[in-house]
Amino acid sequence: MTFDVGCLARWRPAAWLRAIVWSCLASAGPAQAVSTEAAALLAKHDAVRAPLASSPFQQPLLLQAAPGDDALKGEVYAVIDQPFRLTGPALQDRARWCDVLILHLNVKQCRVRGGSQTVSLMVGRKFEQPQGAGRAVEFAFRVLSAGPDYVRVQMAAESASSDARDQIVLEAAPLDDKRSFLRVSYAYVFGVVERMAMQAYLSTLGRDKVGFTASGTGADGKPAYVGGVRGMVERNVMRYYLAVVAYVDSLAVPAAERQEKRLRDWFAATERHARQLHEMGRDEYMAMKRQETRGMP
Repeated sequence: MTFDVGCLARWRPAAWLRAIVWSCLASAGPAQAVSTEAAALLAKHDAVRAPLASSPFQQPLLLQAAPGDDALKGEVYAVIDQPFRLTGPALQDRARWCDVLILHLNVKQCRVRGGSQTVSLMVGRKFEQPQGAGRAVEFAFRVLSAGPDYVRVQMAAESASSDARDQIVLEAAPLDDKRSFLRVSYAYVFGVVERMAMQAYLSTLGRDKVGFTASGTGADGKPAYVGGVRGMVERNVMRYYLAVVAYVDSLAVPAAERQEKRLRDWFAATERHARQLHEMGRDEYMAMKRQETRGMP
């Protein structure tokens, strides 16, 4: 196997650099070829390189949200310090997504149905509830694409009682042998009942809650953040992203220690954004989740 020296000679320290690198690697032979899907995701990384570098989160992370009249959508783009050889296989395993989703405060139970591609959740309030309390949600899990340099999975749910629908999509590709680039997207399409419930929540319990996008400066000179529907979707997609990272990071420790590490890491990560994500103390969260994860494989 040889590299095309003429190709290497075309390198330039500019926006075309990654495209030229992929071209050079592809010319080295099939083992180095980059898939079209991975190239597209990595092109997105190049497009958001500047906002990632100047992220207010003090890490390469970009959050975007686009609420509409009947739908919410938010997505996170981020660089994580985990190799794709670990990240890719782990995130395409349906059986392991309960370990991710249960970290979220509103997810009270999670089971993978044997013999089907379904992940079953019980969704409830952000505090400990009696077992079985909440709303059952069935997620159809699909691996949309998987290869040595790219993975894309989707979980889509439809409520039996309304036209509300949830969808979570994750994409990942390697940046190098130590880092991966992720896109985590969360979308929620709601019906009349859900819209009324959301409006009631935002005018009562959720009226003081905010998201991550600064909308200006307050009287105290500190950033003023968006609230309402946009703030809600930003909080939700961030919680799911932090759950993915906590899960992947836990794979570095022995299996018997992973659940406790995931719980600790997820809570600590949310507390770094306490203005947006704080709901309870650490001991309360840990006790609640230990109870909710009891019996999970």
